[in-house]
Amino acid sequence: MRDNEPAKAGCGPDGAFTDEATAEMLVVAAIAARETAYAPYSGFLVGAALLTEDGQIYTGCNVENAAFGPGNCAERTAFFKAVSEGKRQFRAIAVAGGLKESEMTDYTYPCGVCRQVMAEFCRPDRFEIIVARSAHDYRRKTLRELLPDSFGPAHLRPR
Repeated sequence: MRDNEPAKAGCGPDGAFTDEATAEMLVVAAIAARETAYAPYSGFLVGAALLTEDGQIYTGCNVENAAFGPGNCAERTAFFKAVSEGKRQFRAIAVAGGLKESEMTDYTYPCGVCRQVMAEFCRPDRFEIIVARSAHDYRRKTLRELLPDSFGPAHLRPR
């Protein structure tokens, strides 16, 4: 799953983790997943598309609940779907969100809980998070950039 080797700068052209075509494909899948979100309370729809190391894509949407706590974010939905099917290694995730029936005007970044789930399965310097306002307007960050000095599985293993 995770090793202690130092991460290399990137794995694609210009240090990118995914090429532009793959990034755009993930963004389009995240935007489509957003359409299936269940958000009757906030009206804030989020979709995510998670890319595994072997090239499979798992999508997720946010699912709200009247009790609030039992709800689940799009990113975790995608991760939990993939993990439930035996996947444990991931390359990138795209996230798209915004209010229902309006244009996505802001970038929607993963919440702290989702970032912690990402830290469970992904190497901080080797996992890319793509946040999008449209298929051609997106930003790319590493997990380390969004969750510096994180706590993860390595902290619980004897050294």
